Amino acid sequence: AGAKDDSYSVLDLGEFTKNRPWWRKIFAPNSGSSAEKYNVATQLVIGGVTGWCTGFIFQKVGKLAATAVGGGFFLLQIANHTGYIKVDWNQVQQDVNKAKQQLKFHSSGNKIPPEVKSRADEVIIFLKKNVILTGGFAGGFLLGMAS
Repeated sequence: AGAKDDSYSVLDLGEFTKNRPWWRKIFAPNSGSSAEKYNVATQLVIGGVTGWCTGFIFQKVGKLAATAVGGGFFLLQIANHTGYIKVDWNQVQQDVNKAKQQLKFHSSGNKIPPEVKSRADEVIIFLKKNVILTGGFAGGFLLGMAS
């Protein structure tokens, strides 16, 4: 009987992932795109189902948020007209003008910070590598919003 020479190398995942953010652990560039792992039908189904779920939840949360904001505004108007609260409209106008000035100051530069640009570049690269999955997600999201 021949003796096998089984030698194994040990990979310490703790050291490998110590200095990596969580999104790089999941969507690492060397993990390959979904186009390399799954066929087109599987990618469309995965993208469509996750998109539909996201769109459906987004729709329900959006309706709830709109109801809460509208109801709160309605209650504040009732409280204002009945005299329970008094609004200092001069102070409101001053705060709005101050906010407008700050927005004009911040938007005059139109420079994107490098952190945002690098993250946006990573997202674009991911979307380009997984265009079928992204298309399925977008279609599913729209169907989820409509249902």
